[in-house]
Amino acid sequence: MAKRNNFCWASVLLFSCLVGFFFIPAKAALKTYQFDIQVKNVSRLCHSKPIVTVNGMFPGPTIYAREGDTILVNVTNHAQYNMSIHWHGLKQYRNGWADGPAYITQCPIKTGNSYTYNMTITGQRGTLWWHAHIFWLRATVYGAIVILPKQGTGFPFPQPYSETNLILGEWWNNDVEEVVKQGNRLGLPPNMSDAHTINGKPGPLFPCSEKHTFAMEVEQGKTYLLRIINAALNDELFFAIAGHNLTVVEVDAVYTKPFTSQAILIAPGQTTNVLVQANNVPSRYFMAARPFMDAPLSIDNKTATAILQYKGIPNSVQPVLSQLPALNDTAFALSYNGKLRSLNTAKYPANVPLKVDRQLFYTIGLGINQCTTCLNGTQLTASLNNITFVMPQIGLLQAHYFNTKGVFTTDFPDRPPTPFNYTGAPLTANLGTKLGTRLSKIAFNSTVELVLQDTNLLTVESHPFHLHGYNFFIVGTGVGNFDPNKDPAKFNLVDPPERNTVGVPTGGWAAIRFRADNPGVWFMHCHLELHTSWGLKMAFVVENGKGSDKSVLPPPADLPPC
Repeated sequence: MAKRNNFCWASVLLFSCLVGFFFIPAKAALKTYQFDIQVKNVSRLCHSKPIVTVNGMFPGPTIYAREGDTILVNVTNHAQYNMSIHWHGLKQYRNGWADGPAYITQCPIKTGNSYTYNMTITGQRGTLWWHAHIFWLRATVYGAIVILPKQGTGFPFPQPYSETNLILGEWWNNDVEEVVKQGNRLGLPPNMSDAHTINGKPGPLFPCSEKHTFAMEVEQGKTYLLRIINAALNDELFFAIAGHNLTVVEVDAVYTKPFTSQAILIAPGQTTNVLVQANNVPSRYFMAARPFMDAPLSIDNKTATAILQYKGIPNSVQPVLSQLPALNDTAFALSYNGKLRSLNTAKYPANVPLKVDRQLFYTIGLGINQCTTCLNGTQLTASLNNITFVMPQIGLLQAHYFNTKGVFTTDFPDRPPTPFNYTGAPLTANLGTKLGTRLSKIAFNSTVELVLQDTNLLTVESHPFHLHGYNFFIVGTGVGNFDPNKDPAKFNLVDPPERNTVGVPTGGWAAIRFRADNPGVWFMHCHLELHTSWGLKMAFVVENGKGSDKSVLPPPADLPPC
């Protein structure tokens, strides 16, 4: 604990220095990082195992930059697995080569090779994150991205005294890739995780975890900014701090109208910044994360904990327990998400597309396909508009840029092949899906409205969908079937939340809008790793605009070969 407290003071001093330079005008900077992908033995829950890390750190290093900076991250792969890194939420304008998803915008970095991700941060500030985007390696390969505002620009909320990153994750005692292979052989989901973690540590509610507990020290009366990231593979999570309210000020690196809540809900892939006032009786308080699941599915329902410790309070004091919403508290989930609103000021406007050029309706479904290599002859699968996405053998962006034939088609349907009562009684027959590497072509600068509709094929379930290369506005959500005649009248076109990852409600729908002003090939997928691996994904081909400044940049010389 003492070691962490010393680190806390170092963080405070560092942050004070940052604030000291905060209002000194400066030009955009070039930030360089070296990421060495290496295997390291790590112990958790009385088990030791080798895990894939960046620079031997778990979680990995934080990327710090300012709006307008250019970041160069050289990734050298020393591990036995192929590797690629996705910079989740960075828009990568015209520069999909730096986006990172394997076989979408690049081929992976092979063992012994390197690749430099060259990224310029334009019009973004806040909390994002990076993670492996191949196999299930993001179970341990992840870290935070902290983008400070331009120098001379403050936050649109009270300046915090200090700040801390809290990355929520999952831990398996066994090798995650072997767990996944075993599930694939059976055609079934792999074994669920053994624990949830906060900054890589499960907390004292788990065995052998006294030293594997994250703690942050606070001073009475001070305000702290928590940058919270859900890096879990398969679980939406509630997060709360005993005896303290959370004031939400940002989601997915977009400022929000502040509101206060006893807990937050955060889906895999999402980030949330909250302000916390250290205004309770000085003591030790649990920070806790536990899943939200309102579908009839088995999950790892264990609670990860960390400690908020007031200065001067000894470690012998028992922490106060957190009160989290119930596992299946749908009412809290819907209410919480309903409170999210973009700040929508002159400085930070919500430029919601009011006119729609292209309307899309995608159904989300689970299914069962024949499988000759599976022990029971079938495998669970997932689809959008009844299409299970098949990953190519070369990068889709390369195939698009060089006009390589036979890699993909652009006939992904705008609507499902057969309309039905999407959220009625569970459908358990005729669950086969079509396979294909089918993309949807979008005209440059056109406005898109996409309705994502959950279905009761096998079961309803909440799905967090992430769109690469873009933010979007969540103009509406609802439970049941989307009604195109009535529901658009209820859309929020003034200050809807702007995100890169949207939680589609269990047995419900979400409507998003965005302007397709970033040319390239952009992945869209469920951020539940299980569903992604089952094929719940697709990609958009956004055409070039007129002129070289509205076209995809040429590929870098060191782009990994296929």
